[in-house]
Amino acid sequence: MKERVWIKDEGIERGAEKLTPERIEKTINAVLGNEAGARLKAYVETCAHCGLCSEACHFYISRDRDPRFSPVGKVKQTIWEMLDKKGKVSADFMKQAVQVAQTECNMCRRCVQYCPFGIDIAYMMSLVRRISHKLEITPLYIQDTAHSHSATMNQMWVKDDEWIDALHWQEDELRDELPNARIPLEKEGAEIMYSVIGPEPKFRTQLIYQAAAIMNEAGMDWTMPATPGWDNSDMAMYTGDSEMMGRLKRMHFETAARLRVKKIVMGECGHAFRSVYDTGNRVLGWQMPPIPVVHALEFYWDLLNEGKIKVAKKFEEPVTFHDPCNVVRGRGLHEKAREVVRAFCPNFIEMTPNKEHNYCCAAGGGVINCGPPFKNARVESNRVKAEQLAATGVKVCIAPCHNCHGGLEDIIHKYKLGIELKFLGEIIYDCMEKPNAV
Repeated sequence: MKERVWIKDEGIERGAEKLTPERIEKTINAVLGNEAGARLKAYVETCAHCGLCSEACHFYISRDRDPRFSPVGKVKQTIWEMLDKKGKVSADFMKQAVQVAQTECNMCRRCVQYCPFGIDIAYMMSLVRRISHKLEITPLYIQDTAHSHSATMNQMWVKDDEWIDALHWQEDELRDELPNARIPLEKEGAEIMYSVIGPEPKFRTQLIYQAAAIMNEAGMDWTMPATPGWDNSDMAMYTGDSEMMGRLKRMHFETAARLRVKKIVMGECGHAFRSVYDTGNRVLGWQMPPIPVVHALEFYWDLLNEGKIKVAKKFEEPVTFHDPCNVVRGRGLHEKAREVVRAFCPNFIEMTPNKEHNYCCAAGGGVINCGPPFKNARVESNRVKAEQLAATGVKVCIAPCHNCHGGLEDIIHKYKLGIELKFLGEIIYDCMEKPNAV
């Protein structure tokens, strides 16, 4: 067994210097006693330490089946020890626990499907992250990203005028192709508010262009906000900062409510989708989102089945499809996604395994956002995904999630796979009928 490598991170190291045994004990017992409740108790008392979850985890498989990287191994190295010692653990222990929970678990929940008792280990890792947040020992890079979102209401420090300029720029570009096309801003009472993440106006503006083309050619009544609240991403969800997450999600919902839209359509991002429809709403006290939330995959499926978009040509090159954890295991959109893919791509080749059993990209759960110190370990920990991609023999992979693009790009580069990544909206835009185009 290889020697365990503990990676130094400035945010973790600086925070750990301020820790005392008393503060650690008090914080652990407060979170586990007051915030966790019966759910954690049921999991702890039910877990048989059987290890059946191990083969579900890409970290475990890719790390030569080192038991320290198995889901149950991560539990034993973190929250189990905290419970056993009633919070009396050292600062060095906490530094190691942060690395395990924050950078060695994508919270993909594949392991839940392998556990005979349905134990959600991602939930237990989220409690470790919550404790780490309250102890101020979160990895620097993801903490900075969360703070930038809190300070500017978007994670990329996009200024208010820059956001509007980006939309106007894309509208101008779009009208060269579709003269009557618009990106409506601040349209009250529209059916749809289209919601994106910070990287789109920053360096993926073509996705806004393509989404706008689809909206216009489908004849949708839609709008985008001109004010803060447009960025639906949320790193606070992954740092354990529930208070900040609630603030960000409230702004997002209030923006949609102010515009009096009937529903929010989310762009192709899995974690952002989860933060809006499944996590942020509950932090704010809503069982379900106060305004219906639809992911792009489901939206495209609706448009196709309602005849609002039609296939003009096929994408003939062989493609495969990567199932993002948060929209497939989290929302069950795998079949709808495949119906859309097959409508445009006749040479569709499945990965093995696929759908809800697909391997994670290793970027989600905030892991890629922990930054450069952990990159090499992250990519090494998903060799199994590289093998899965290579086995398809294709040169094009559709991945409808920003985080998945980031993780898969790193894997493709590291293992020299020579695969091009595409968003589903990109395929639809290229291949759909455009009756209003010049």
